[in-house]
Amino acid sequence: MTFCRVPASLLYELEQELDTDEKETMLFLCRDFMPDLSVPDVLQLLMGLNEKGMLTTINISELLYRLKRFDLLKKFLGTGRAAVEANLAKYPQMLSKYRVLMAEISEDLDKEDLRSLSFLLKNYLGTSHKEKSFLAIITDLEKLDLVSPDHLDLTENCFLTIHRTDLAKKIQKHKLEALGPFPAMNTNPLQVSFPKLSLADPPKIANKERVMNGACAVQAEQIHIAIPETRSALAQGPNKYRMQSKPLGVCLIIDCIGNDAGLLADTFKVLHFEVHCRLFLNMDAMMHDLYEVSKLRAQKDADCFVCVLVSRGNHHSVFCTDHIVPGFQLERLKDFFTGERCPDLLGKPKLFFVQNYVEPQNWQENTSLTEADGDLCTIPQGADILWSHCMLDASALDRSPSASSYYLSNLADLLMDPHKRKLPLLDILVELNNRIYEWNRINPTEQYLLLLKHTLRKKLFLSGN
Repeated sequence: MTFCRVPASLLYELEQELDTDEKETMLFLCRDFMPDLSVPDVLQLLMGLNEKGMLTTINISELLYRLKRFDLLKKFLGTGRAAVEANLAKYPQMLSKYRVLMAEISEDLDKEDLRSLSFLLKNYLGTSHKEKSFLAIITDLEKLDLVSPDHLDLTENCFLTIHRTDLAKKIQKHKLEALGPFPAMNTNPLQVSFPKLSLADPPKIANKERVMNGACAVQAEQIHIAIPETRSALAQGPNKYRMQSKPLGVCLIIDCIGNDAGLLADTFKVLHFEVHCRLFLNMDAMMHDLYEVSKLRAQKDADCFVCVLVSRGNHHSVFCTDHIVPGFQLERLKDFFTGERCPDLLGKPKLFFVQNYVEPQNWQENTSLTEADGDLCTIPQGADILWSHCMLDASALDRSPSASSYYLSNLADLLMDPHKRKLPLLDILVELNNRIYEWNRINPTEQYLLLLKHTLRKKLFLSGN
């Protein structure tokens, strides 16, 4: 089924207003969404995104904002720069920070800079790229796997060589924001499996006198966190997250299927969480609730945060009740609760449990492991995150519409067991993995695929300590 949210006539008029450079920039900004676009054509891009249900008015306004076409914002959408900036600050952005950065750098380069870059890169790209734009050069480097959001050393060194230190500093800032303040030390076997995860919540402003889970709060306007340089220095600090607040934290349950919300709510109430339960939400309502919960005053005094999401979807997204492809990208879920957007949760553990019923056309069977390949789902880099993501073929819901998720019911069972709660949460989840493995072994027609990733810095006990 095709879902068109924006009239084709509007997309045609919009495309006609853009010049050649703006069209190239739009194609670059959206390359992640349409990587197989056969012809570099903006109208084809817009129609493709529209058919996928990705062109909301908010997303179009973000694109026009990045092109600095504020006149078109007013003409086609009846909005202005300030309103778009407010939305960008409120909601996770559609466009990647990496692509926005490259587009901004492109605007700062003159012909002499491009000539110098072409010379420096001729060993990689040959001489055929001499007349290409910066964004075209970056695209060619991406195809050769020489440049990516996590691999920007080549471009940084080129800018330093041509004495554009201002642009090199922009790349350095981007890399620092991605890496965050915490060193990669004391890795455990689970972390070793996922080397791309890093601890990235930057230090933020605090204004009270409490100290919770490493988030220092002082009277001054700004704090500076020193990074321990040695393993011994790190070992001197506490090795457990503080879990003593009453309530322990906020637990947001979003169940778009409706079979497990009651059990989950009871479980986290027993664990002394303030439970907020939301049923059968569409995508817009879910984003609104995520934003509202991230701003709850209760987060300030809490020691932990939990989010449970149950929905149909695919490997990377959930559809909520809209059933619109490509849906809400799961990697954006965490963005609402990072230290940048939710300072009250800085340094505190943030736990995400996702049960995703994968629609048949999106399902790729892989029954050999309970811990799946990291390429199936990625989490934006962040500190103090635990991500447990379970996938099951949505045909299971067709066979038993009211059946509970085996993953969620066993998670609840383990967390409700007072003896199990004395164990670190990661140990509990290892037992959950084992139960899923045993289920898959004796139920070949209903296979659960389970991912576990985390950037926790300390041991986490839900029983309090």
